[in-house]
Amino acid sequence: MKTIEVNGRSYNWMKNPVVVVCVDGCEPAYLTEVANSGVAPYLAKIMSQGTNWLGDCIVPSFTNPNNLSIVTGVPPAIHGICGNYFYDRDLDAEVMMNDPKYLQVGTILAAFADAGAKVAVVTAKDKLRTLLGHKMKGICFSSEKSDQVSMNENGIDDVLTMVGKPVPSVYSADLSEFVFAAGVKLMERNRPDLMYLSTTDYVQHKAAPGSVAANDFYRMMDGYLQQLDEMGATIILTADHGMNDKHDINGAPNVVYMQDVLDDWYGAGQARVILPITDPYVVHHGALGSFATIYVPEGTVVKDWIAKIKTLEGMESVLSRDEAAHAFELPAERIGDIVVVSTKHVVIGTAKHKHDLSGLDVPLRSHGGISEQRVPVVCNKKLTGVDAGKRLRNFDVLDLVLNHA
Repeated sequence: MKTIEVNGRSYNWMKNPVVVVCVDGCEPAYLTEVANSGVAPYLAKIMSQGTNWLGDCIVPSFTNPNNLSIVTGVPPAIHGICGNYFYDRDLDAEVMMNDPKYLQVGTILAAFADAGAKVAVVTAKDKLRTLLGHKMKGICFSSEKSDQVSMNENGIDDVLTMVGKPVPSVYSADLSEFVFAAGVKLMERNRPDLMYLSTTDYVQHKAAPGSVAANDFYRMMDGYLQQLDEMGATIILTADHGMNDKHDINGAPNVVYMQDVLDDWYGAGQARVILPITDPYVVHHGALGSFATIYVPEGTVVKDWIAKIKTLEGMESVLSRDEAAHAFELPAERIGDIVVVSTKHVVIGTAKHKHDLSGLDVPLRSHGGISEQRVPVVCNKKLTGVDAGKRLRNFDVLDLVLNHA
């Protein structure tokens, strides 16, 4: 059997088309709810007859580090993408970590394409496209910019005609539906050997499991997955992170504004708080998540700051850089001197005046912490020969589907 080696792991060649689906923000309860209620009959079928497991995502439980972990098969300590946003010490600037220059290893997708496989990637937001498609020969485009594709840049042209849908709003469930609709059309027309579909968590930020909006979303997804199954695809589904309510009983966000706290304790400008959830699309979460990094002045006694931050209500974990790098498998050079993780229903902000929450039309739901680490691992085939004692991670899914389905 033909195999390829990528980042220290071996992968068997696919026997039939393989589709990897990363459902952004898919708390396992979403799938349990729609499967048990009859909303998603196809998912119910494969969860009972195929494989239905739980695994852990990367912390910080954000989009970029987890999608890149999935397509490289390794944690951020190896591939380098540890957030959506970070402080680049070399540039002395806070920047989006969506430039491939920050990616330290190649992807499994690119390796299969180099070996002759037909590979396709469809992602909801364009922020992921250049990372997922880095050095990959094949098709790679986003729903967000599906009207701007070219054969030279994306390996495909005229996507809108192929899909038969207009460019969706970035703040809509339609952005994710476009991903699935495009995946079905690509399977019909191009029949990729390996396809990666990545959605957006717009719905999950607004709608809890069992709500009308959530059920509508998973009903939609269910239909497209069934079509892919009927075309002979082996499908494995996971999530980049879960999602939890982050508000009080009155619906107000539960926020610890860490920059304000540290400025009050130590003086303005002494600390720099970075929120790795930050990206260009903050309307639905206000850049509030449950993970932050803190840069402190040279010569600071970090353990004293850690001890004081631990006294704040809502803190689950407060770690030094080295402790966090070890605990969460992160590149130490790309995180702050202190890493803070809040509890299940609490988020962390910088300074209160820097967060525009006017776009929150429903009580805040968000992610980023240890409490959003559990994710589904669902396959339409039985997975065999897997070490039952090994901790299952979302970045194991390509190993699972290629070597154990």
